[in-house]
Amino acid sequence: MDLPGADLLVANSYEVLTSDVISSAHIGRGVIDGVECEHLAFRGKDTDWQIWIQVGDHPLPRKYVITSKAVAAAPEYTVVIREWKTDAQPSARDFVFTPPAGAQKLDANALAGWDEIPPETAKGGQE
Repeated sequence: MDLPGADLLVANSYEVLTSDVISSAHIGRGVIDGVECEHLAFRGKDTDWQIWIQVGDHPLPRKYVITSKAVAAAPEYTVVIREWKTDAQPSARDFVFTPPAGAQKLDANALAGWDEIPPETAKGGQE
């Protein structure tokens, strides 16, 4: 299952993000959660996306907006990153999932037909 924003977490994020870019633009500077950022916009065949990169010595992404053009109504996904922990070395326990009280385990096979787009929804902006 593809998760919006996951491409920011891969080792080769630049290559992944720019693989189908048709055009790009520097929009200017903006502020995300009190942090000054460069706002960049990119257009692809099926997806447009925008990213706000922190200005200064630590140019980290602060906001990421993805717009799907291949789906009717062009849904958008927004990821806002408030805190990057870049100084700490990750350990195996950082990746251990501890479910909240009352959570129930779901059989992954039950998601076989699951999709964010209902089957009756037309793709490509057609209904």
